[in-house]
Parts: sequence; structure tokens; C-alpha cells
Amino acid sequence: MTDTNDNSAPRPLPEDWNRALAVVAHPDDLEFGVSSAIARWTAQGKSVVELMVTRGEAGIDSLPPDECGPLRMAEQRASAAIVGAETVEFLEFADGALEYGLPLRRALAAAIRRHRPDVVVSINFREAFPGSASFNHADHRVLGPALLDAVRDAANRWVFPDQPGDGVEPWSGVRFVAFGASPRPTHFVELGEPDLAAGVASLDAHEVYLANLGGFDQKSFLSRAAEEAGRRVGAALATEFEVFDA
Repeated sequence: MTDTNDNSAPRPLPEDWNRALAVVAHPDDLEFGVSSAIARWTAQGKSVVELMVTRGEAGIDSLPPDECGPLRMAEQRASAAIVGAETVEFLEFADGALEYGLPLRRALAAAIRRHRPDVVVSINFREAFPGSASFNHADHRVLGPALLDAVRDAANRWVFPDQPGDGVEPWSGVRFVAFGASPRPTHFVELGEPDLAAGVASLDAHEVYLANLGGFDQKSFLSRAAEEAGRRVGAALATEFEVFDA
């Protein structure tokens, strides 16, 4: 797996592919920027499957996990439908308690082998998000390296060799892994107004979650981020990614 960040200006993300697997820790993660790109890709006829590693059950302080998890799953399914994602799956690891290790790598490799994507998409796993002094969520920081390793695992028939016995063959077809909202962007996707509008609507679908954030303005947040990224790359609107070649 090669980090393509060579300190040059971000360049256009290749879009000559057909299938993407979007893997994040929680419902709502993709909606903070990446979902606008998903809307663009599905409008082009590409297939995008969303995979949540947890149910997000620890994400709302006012709701106990057994109530919160199903609600957040429903909000994610509604959100995914807005941007044209094919389906949403949940691995149901414990929210807030992801650990790097073989169980997580095994589950991710199995999903990659099952869906056989051309590209894998996720969100920032670095220590902080751009412009933020807050430490990134532990689940995000754990998932990124595990996902990169799982792409390699999925291609190697001698890693988790029992999986082909379940009818899931090794898959070496992933071209790259792209992490949105990274402080180290290497690539960008130019967005149209309809893409951004769909992205905003997909975040709006997390109604109960957003209501518990206390005054967060998702519409101006996403619009401002797309405009700022656009200025950096010479487009009206854009979203940026840190890309690793597989």
C-alpha cells in the first residue's frame, strides 16, 4: 500500500472505475463531506455500497444504546438512499471501543472479498481533522490502518484462508483507498451544485443525531467546506481525499 502524498497540490481523483465500498466507523461519518462525492458517482452510474463498522449506538448521550443503535441505523439507511448508495451494511462492532487487531481485519477483508470493489472510500484517520485542535475519534484512528491492511489481506488467499471456504474468494482488484476530510489531501473530486445539495440532504437525514449536537449548522458547514476545497484546487466546489494506492 503506497501513500501517494508527495507534497504536491491535490490532483483529480480517478473516476474510471465502477464499484466502490465506503467503509466508516459510524452512521453520519460519510455525510461530513464524502457523501457529496458519492452522489456524484452514483449519478455517473457507479455502484456504491456503504459499510458501517458499528451501529453508532454510543453516539447520543440522551439515548441508551439499545434505543440509539436502531435509530441511527435507520437514519443511515435514509441518508444513503438520498445519495444513491446501493445498500448499507453494519458489522456491529462496539461503538467507541474499536480495537486494531485480527477480528476487525478479518471482518473488513471478508466484506472486501464479498463486494469486490474497485476502490475503497473512508474518512480521515489522522490525529485531527483539518482546522481542528481536537483529537480525532478513537474509532476513526483505529479503522484507517485496519482498513488499509484489510485491503491487502483480502488479496492474499493465505490470510484468513477459511473465508474462501465460505464461498468468498480473495480479491486483489482494489486500486486505491481514499480518505475524505484528511489534513493531508492528495486528490480532489469536483462537485456540482446537485452533488452538494444531495450531500447536505444526506446529512439532514441524521435528524435526531444532529438535534443532539446543539446548534450545529450542517448546511453552512458543508457548503463552506466545499467552497474552501474548491478554492484550493481551482474549482467552484470540491471535496478532498488522501489516497493510498493498493
